[in-house]
Amino acid sequence: MKVLIVDDEEMIRGVLKEYVEFEGGTAYEAEDGMQAVKLCRENDFDIILMDVMMPKLDGFSAVKEIKKFKNIPVIMLSARGEEYDKLFGFEIGVDDYVTKPFSPKEVMARIHAVLKRGAQDVSSDVVTFEGLTIDMAGRNVFVDGEKAELTPKEYEILFYFVKNKGIALTREKLLMDVWGFDFYGDDRTVDTHIKMLRSNLKQYRKFIVTLRGLGYKFEV
Repeated sequence: MKVLIVDDEEMIRGVLKEYVEFEGGTAYEAEDGMQAVKLCRENDFDIILMDVMMPKLDGFSAVKEIKKFKNIPVIMLSARGEEYDKLFGFEIGVDDYVTKPFSPKEVMARIHAVLKRGAQDVSSDVVTFEGLTIDMAGRNVFVDGEKAELTPKEYEILFYFVKNKGIALTREKLLMDVWGFDFYGDDRTVDTHIKMLRSNLKQYRKFIVTLRGLGYKFEV
């Protein structure tokens, strides 16, 4: 496991590096976004831990630049926990978001969850619900013949809904099965992603039904 740790605080980099190496991984460090982009051009990493507020080039800008030439999973690290920041991060393809101060053990658990999800095979089925076509193997979604630009997390949520069509799913169940890790009851993570997914599905957002006080259900 090769992990790139990007943070302008040397102490944070050091702690995370220690935990990565304790679990047998290899940790690389960058103190700003520009350095992170350069390292990603020259090396292949399994995952990136990216701080948001950094000198020279912030974390969001660095992620957008890296995504232009490599598809590496990213977990954002930030002292800012506003929904807008999380929403923006997910929109540019971030896989997870950890708010400072955090437990290094929690960060490691999230790293393993993200890597585990990426290694899982998806079904080869192509399913259609009215004008909504979902290609599981190709990870493509089409709305009335036009390809929908979904984030990796939105794909996972939609595929999970389809595989559990007609079943009532609690937010806790979605967190455990889609994120692969218990987010300590932070249900807003689920709601934020589903809000984005519904927007991208346009009129077919109707298939994602809200179950008041419980969660959601994919119903056609």
